[in-house]
Amino acid sequence: MSLKFTEEQEMIRESVREFAQSKIAPIALEMDEKKEIPQDIIKGMAELGLLGCTAGEAYGGPGLSAVSAGVVAEELAKADCTGSTCVYYLVPASWGFLLNKYGTEELKKEVFPKLLSGEHFLGIATTESDAGSDVGATKTTIKKDSDNFVVNGEKMYISGVREAVTYGGGHVTIAHQSKELGTRGMTVFYLPLTDKGITPTYISDLGREGISCGGFTIDNVKIPKHYILGEENKGFYIIHEGYEYARALIAVICAAAGLKSLENGIAYIKERKSFGKPLAAYQGINFKLAEHYTKLSMLRDLGYQALLSIDLEQEGKATRFETSKKVAMAKMFCSEWACDAINDVMQWQGAFGYSRECQDQAAWRAVRSFSLAEGTKEVMKMIVARELLGNKQY
Repeated sequence: MSLKFTEEQEMIRESVREFAQSKIAPIALEMDEKKEIPQDIIKGMAELGLLGCTAGEAYGGPGLSAVSAGVVAEELAKADCTGSTCVYYLVPASWGFLLNKYGTEELKKEVFPKLLSGEHFLGIATTESDAGSDVGATKTTIKKDSDNFVVNGEKMYISGVREAVTYGGGHVTIAHQSKELGTRGMTVFYLPLTDKGITPTYISDLGREGISCGGFTIDNVKIPKHYILGEENKGFYIIHEGYEYARALIAVICAAAGLKSLENGIAYIKERKSFGKPLAAYQGINFKLAEHYTKLSMLRDLGYQALLSIDLEQEGKATRFETSKKVAMAKMFCSEWACDAINDVMQWQGAFGYSRECQDQAAWRAVRSFSLAEGTKEVMKMIVARELLGNKQY
């Protein structure tokens, strides 16, 4: 598959770049320190159509393709060394995609307008204390109650809990409806975090601190039938489409963050002298630079190829299995390669690289989170191997 950005995508890139570089980049470290994205930034993102950008035009959204969504993610990652706005963007983009595809008309008309305006937040809540990559180990349950459903359980290590509780909104969530059926008995639904049966808790993350991380208990929360996404008991298969959208965006974000850090490193090693020569003159440094640039460039291409496969799948031109493999390949080493590059840039800068004033340390902390978020590299290896070998167990 070949990929060439369209004129429209280049226009999107330019408008997002102008906003991100002028508004986000100057205050990125400040967002990390204050643990909050300013409201004017959120409003600016909304005005550009970035929040819930995958919502269809029928619901007031721009209906961006996956590749176009990747262009936005890339420009945000270049500007925001903390990754906070990247996460605030990618979560509603990925799970808005799922909502747009599988949500009922009533749900989409309820959720999308306030998401698109920046008033509400839309997140994803699948992880539990004992259920991360193994979604089937989920203990949260959803049971029918006349025309409604009742949810009980607990979710943990979830992005945007404080935002959904404070501003309004909710999370796409998965639970067992028919436990005896295992993963074939799981249902995906929208869960408002403003319900009185929701009790939130908060966690201090290592990085990307402009957006909150936390969890919540769910005590007999009643939701209407139109909050169900897709068919009942088919949630395990539905939820993975959202995961894959997020994974592909994460690959592009990691590549952009790593390449931006290399830019910082190049500027530094060309000027900084040691033992009478610029650091760039030392093979021990410039060989690493070449290796990192090559890996991150490959990663960027893999990320966009994965996003293109998602778009082609929606058109019936790529299979679910082809997309799963491409996405897993892109996600597999994205955090590791970006972290390795950023770590070396920090090393080149000496003591400054270890200081809070250095943007690269914030980028390292942000990118490190993506080795866990939306699936570990070990799970990505399992997916690629499965698609290469077939579903037969070896």
